[in-house]
Amino acid sequence: MENKLTKNGLRIFAAAFAQSLSASLAEASGSKLPLEVVDQGTNPTNDGTPIQFKLTVEGALRGECFVEFYEPQVAALLSMIMQQPITALDNNHLALFTRLVAAAAEGFCKSGFAGDGELKGGIERVSGLAFGGMSVVPLVASEPKAELQVLLFFSPGLLESVTRVLDKNAEETAGERGLPAYNLNLVMDVELNVSLRFGQRQLPLSEILELSSGSIVELDRTVNEPVELYLDGKLIARGEAVIVDGNYGLRVTEIPQPLTSQFLN
Repeated sequence: MENKLTKNGLRIFAAAFAQSLSASLAEASGSKLPLEVVDQGTNPTNDGTPIQFKLTVEGALRGECFVEFYEPQVAALLSMIMQQPITALDNNHLALFTRLVAAAAEGFCKSGFAGDGELKGGIERVSGLAFGGMSVVPLVASEPKAELQVLLFFSPGLLESVTRVLDKNAEETAGERGLPAYNLNLVMDVELNVSLRFGQRQLPLSEILELSSGSIVELDRTVNEPVELYLDGKLIARGEAVIVDGNYGLRVTEIPQPLTSQFLN
């Protein structure tokens, strides 16, 4: 069963692999192909025959991660890289794509995911695998010339290894504030949605149904009280509402807890 530490570790692992895969594909295609981690509950549509790889990790981490692509998207991607239309993948196409994934695996092993621990990784193409019950992290990339969807499946051994390494790093390098020592540089490019809350109000259904254009709803906060900034339902800052170039903004005046702690917990 996944705990919060394991889920955070898998997302950081996936973000590091996504960064390496993006770099490998960008170098081959000459175009940026950013990949981002998405929620497990919003798996991308898996259209087409799967193309599967097994990434075996050894060293500071040990275990297997299975990487699943889809044939139509791989064909479109290779068409862009080779600058010629590809309607069906042959062995030469798959060999080229395998080298690109292998380069991504090599880049991941050098990413510093395991801190000072050395990582070695090997890639091999597999087929016909079923991943029922395995932990999965989806990656999605959209770009004017290509669309790519990838699923990462984690073996139980790799799950345990990721949790153990991150837990060890947290115990050894926690600072005075007791913050876990994750390598946040690996996920600095991940975009997060934040919301600004001026206040709230509970209304009976009868009053809600009576709302119309021009209705005024009084909130539970006076104009002198600070507004609040939320990340994924968690309060991360308070401040004053301002206008910047015609848009609402927030001048931060208070951060209740360290932002690193908010993000990891």
